[in-house]
Amino acid sequence: MPNEPSFLTSRLDEAIGWARKFSIFQYPFITACCGMEYMATACSHYDVDRFGAGLPRFSPRQADVLFVVGTISHKLAPVLKRIHDQMADPKWVVAFGVCTCTGGFYDNYATVMGIDTIMPVDVYIPGCPPRPEMVLDGLIKLQNRIQEEHTAGKRPEPASRPPELDPESQKNGLEPELPKEGLEA
Repeated sequence: MPNEPSFLTSRLDEAIGWARKFSIFQYPFITACCGMEYMATACSHYDVDRFGAGLPRFSPRQADVLFVVGTISHKLAPVLKRIHDQMADPKWVVAFGVCTCTGGFYDNYATVMGIDTIMPVDVYIPGCPPRPEMVLDGLIKLQNRIQEEHTAGKRPEPASRPPELDPESQKNGLEPELPKEGLEA
């Protein structure tokens, strides 16, 4: 029993995880049209402040969540990677919008086909542009990952691309599974 955490330390870990998940300091890396939806989510109608994410930081050394919003070109990718490397651990990455997640409708040599090719992504928020409700859902998923990391003592694996966003399944002709409930013949 000497290796098992005591009641006091396990409760302390839960309290620290709770505090960390409600103090998200985000670094917005905005490059394209999804930035308007990002700003709309920060307004008073949706109020991301209630999730503890209301104070954006514009220094990577003060932020712990990197919000990548918009299209990333290969010319811009080293800058984004440098910003990610400058962030202190623990750090999380959110891919905001379909262009960030998979390259979107761009199918050319200049666009990165998903930022998960250059850094690990913790939460994907798909959409063109994603609705503020989707952004809030992504924040809740991120908070759950932050809480899980601290109470479990290890970082969860980076999220994998949802099947709807995976270009490999689309190239192979595989159709994503659609929910069957609610569909009438």
